[in-house]
Amino acid sequence: MTAASRDDELVIKSPNDHRSYRLLRLANGLCALLVHDPEICPDGYPDPHATKPHEDEDMGEEDEDEDKDEDYSDEDGEDDEEADEGEEEEEDESEPKRRKEKGSSEPLVKKAAAAMCVGMGSFADPPTAQGLAHFLEHMLFMGSSEYPDENEYDSYLSKHGGSSNAFTETEYTCYHFEVKREYLKGALDRFSQFFVSPLVKADAMDREILAVDSEFNQVLQSDNCRLYQLQSHTCSQGHPLNRFTWGNKKSLVEAMGSGINLREEVLKMYMNNYHGGMMKLVIIGGEPLDILEGWTVELFSKVKAGPLLDMSPKTDTPFWKSGKLHRLEAVKDVHSLCLSWTLPCLHKEYMKKPEDYLAHLLGHEGKGSLLCFLKAKSWASSLSAGVGTSGTQRSSYAYIFEMSIRLTDSGLKNLYEVISAVYQYINLLKQSEPQEWIFKELQDIGYMEFRFAEEQPPDDYAVDLAENMLYYSERHIISGEYIYEKWEPELVKHILSFFHPDNMRVDVLSKSFDKQSQAIQCEPWFGAQYIEEDIPSSFIESWQNPAQIDEAFHLPRKNEFIPGDFNLRNSIIPKSPSDDNPRCIVDEPFIKLWYKMDVTFNVPRANTYFLISVKDGCSSLENSVLTDLFVNLLKDELNEIIYQAYVAKLETSMSVVGSNLVLKLYGYNDKLPILLSSILSASQSFSPKSDRFEVIKEDLERAYRNMNMKPMGHSTYLRLQVLRKVFWDINEKLEILMTLTFSDLVAFVPKLLSQLHIEGLCHGNLSEDEARNISKIFQNTLSAQTLPNEARHRESVLCIPDGTNILRSVRVKNELEENSVVEVYFTVEQDIGKDATRLRAITDLFSSIIEEPCFDQLRTKEQLGYTVDSSPRMTYRVLAYCFQVMSSKYSPVYLQSRIDNFIDGLSTLLDGLDEETFEHHRSGLIADKLEKDPSLSYQTGDYWSQIVDKRYVFDMSKLEAEELKTVRKEDVISWFNTYIRPSSPKCRRLAIHVYGCNSDIAEAAKLQEQSWVSIDDVKSLKMSYQFYSSLC
Repeated sequence: MTAASRDDELVIKSPNDHRSYRLLRLANGLCALLVHDPEICPDGYPDPHATKPHEDEDMGEEDEDEDKDEDYSDEDGEDDEEADEGEEEEEDESEPKRRKEKGSSEPLVKKAAAAMCVGMGSFADPPTAQGLAHFLEHMLFMGSSEYPDENEYDSYLSKHGGSSNAFTETEYTCYHFEVKREYLKGALDRFSQFFVSPLVKADAMDREILAVDSEFNQVLQSDNCRLYQLQSHTCSQGHPLNRFTWGNKKSLVEAMGSGINLREEVLKMYMNNYHGGMMKLVIIGGEPLDILEGWTVELFSKVKAGPLLDMSPKTDTPFWKSGKLHRLEAVKDVHSLCLSWTLPCLHKEYMKKPEDYLAHLLGHEGKGSLLCFLKAKSWASSLSAGVGTSGTQRSSYAYIFEMSIRLTDSGLKNLYEVISAVYQYINLLKQSEPQEWIFKELQDIGYMEFRFAEEQPPDDYAVDLAENMLYYSERHIISGEYIYEKWEPELVKHILSFFHPDNMRVDVLSKSFDKQSQAIQCEPWFGAQYIEEDIPSSFIESWQNPAQIDEAFHLPRKNEFIPGDFNLRNSIIPKSPSDDNPRCIVDEPFIKLWYKMDVTFNVPRANTYFLISVKDGCSSLENSVLTDLFVNLLKDELNEIIYQAYVAKLETSMSVVGSNLVLKLYGYNDKLPILLSSILSASQSFSPKSDRFEVIKEDLERAYRNMNMKPMGHSTYLRLQVLRKVFWDINEKLEILMTLTFSDLVAFVPKLLSQLHIEGLCHGNLSEDEARNISKIFQNTLSAQTLPNEARHRESVLCIPDGTNILRSVRVKNELEENSVVEVYFTVEQDIGKDATRLRAITDLFSSIIEEPCFDQLRTKEQLGYTVDSSPRMTYRVLAYCFQVMSSKYSPVYLQSRIDNFIDGLSTLLDGLDEETFEHHRSGLIADKLEKDPSLSYQTGDYWSQIVDKRYVFDMSKLEAEELKTVRKEDVISWFNTYIRPSSPKCRRLAIHVYGCNSDIAEAAKLQEQSWVSIDDVKSLKMSYQFYSSLC
């Protein structure tokens, strides 16, 4: 069979994109985008008639967790919990946690990848079996006619350096994978069977119902998810949004209990929707397009034919009753106001983007903005606005424009006045003509981002393209999200006309909730309590026609940070052999600066990261809290400048990491020195304001209270609390915070900044002179003295004695949290000396070998919980290995016993590993180590981790890959027998048990009978044990 049609010229790509694209349409209706990336096979595609790498047929298991590199977790600070729902500062989105090869003389390679979007999602769930689409997604991993073993697909990927994932959206479901380049066809063969002949095994259904249930239980205490489900629950009856999209044991088992044959329903949904006309496929490989086309035709022509997907706008159905206020009880300590307006479906207006124009204005943070006004009133601390990227917010039924405002206590009390301010600003927009110059700014930024788009990992790019195929015309599959081609002021006015009170939904998510109210209702799936109130008509009328517009409101000024210089420095400066890795170009008492000009990615971007050691920033509990206050107040002071640069894609991150301040500026390099100078000048002259102090203090108090609400984050926190010599307890920090005054902070800041030391990295499109100038900006702007080396804080990590087993057991912080967590941490060695590289390499190889069997045993077969992980840890240069399980069903003592049982069986697993399988794991890991960084940001993150760890081995991955070539199976077995096997005299374990609300912490006593030392007083423990020497 051949393709129905093909086109190599239709898809518009960036002038800097080196890849080739072919759009392919098969006779069965399937549309495929084939991507030839020459960097995947940099030495050229091998002779197809030559001997292929052996494709083994051993079995494996699907991993639906986030794709994990064989990597070391980054544990720079106690705030290691992943930021959730915008409540805590995110560490830094510019620095993905990915450790890849740099500066190697060996070829740098990428992985191949593929993604399939099927145009059916949770909106297709029958009312009698909610969550069915998500359940179907799970079942497709459970074997096919061609490959009947349910572990086959992921085992193949795991053994060939790959991974897989899938997710269910409202109107589509996406499956994707990545794999070592030589094994793309074998992976595609197994992948294609999802869409040709899945078995949907009856005997796997009960287990996968439990997997879906575990997945749901992970989000049961998420405020964002609870709010989304409340909005769904209170949506108009009969509307597709009025359902429970996650699915859980209750929704699926009750379907069977009511006489529904669940397997028949799954097969019916599959047969009706999984056909060529509903499918958008993306394949990214190093093979020529003709080869990729041949594979696509061979493997995917077997998909049954069907009518083409229709994503055109559906009938306009009202979503919600107007004039209502929904108050939802929050899990975290938060006051969040969410305003939602339903707009027409704008799928076909992507070249005009009227919703983005309005989001830019309503969400602006500069002078004259809505947020600026609310902050001046001390009513809000942050605001975001726009149409989100989720399927709910961008469906064929409607677009939902949301404004989320984080309120202060005062803002909550003045809730209706806050909404009045929103409508004053909306009225300003309605009275002002839409501004073409603002559209032009957005257009310029969009084109700039398209022209110089940073490459993503191949699997992420495949997913993005497959999703884009659903919404954009074929020629705009790549460019559709960036372009602003047509200025239509009348369309902007039309969309703005939907911003009125009768089309607005109001939700308030708050811990301040009247639990005694007689009007309390319960959302049935999450069990969240809420109250539905009528908004007084007087307020609605005042919002319809605001009597006045406050004079503080005005449209934003011209953005001075939009870059104009896109020249590449490497085109005029010859590359020298010393440019492979960063080199130190400034080494003075006050500042040390590492520099590397980009010669790989050729984009006009730079990443400049600075580790700022301050005087006594964490030398005491009080100083630690005052440092947090200072940084948050400084960010608040700088917000208008930082925001303008952010809009122009020049971003700033400022945070407290461990005992240091970390400042990062990253994005287009043209205006970077100007931004840095502005930030440092403001820091030098910074004088706290008492009114902002009270607001920021309230915000920080809330952040401290919300710390450790997630069991997994709580577990990490408790582990670091035991391991780190200096670690200030979050509850003690909260107590101190409550006592601190404005005068305390005013007295502290000059002392904090009186002595500094800066170590930085300039990487990207900067000449050496420009980098040196950046160091001069620090020296000329800051008046501080040099902080002596001996006064700079160094981290020390607990040295657990050989043969010691330490147990720390605590209850979950949120009394309604059902999930328990067990984390078992095995210390290996300090990462120093001539054997350190080999030890890291063997640790990674062990992880590669056992990751899939661990997941298969503990999650798939035993169904302990949705989250099962086994991976290395690097904590301030101490290497370790960690097993983690989170479960809503089992107690920590039982989970510990199952982890122990799995570890007990590892000797047999490792001994029985045949040489061929071992070699697959080893070569796959070497390929991982030598995989080319997808973008400048990834590479900067690699370099920066070496600087922060004070290791300065910038070619670490290359050295590990070299070391792996001589590692044998016996080395891995010896490593396991030395560090992990419980009977080893050198085995050192720290177990963290976090008890969910349904587990009894008294069970912990059972483990004390098994040679575990239970600790309640961490400070006493630290006084009785030694610590490793400080390396960073």
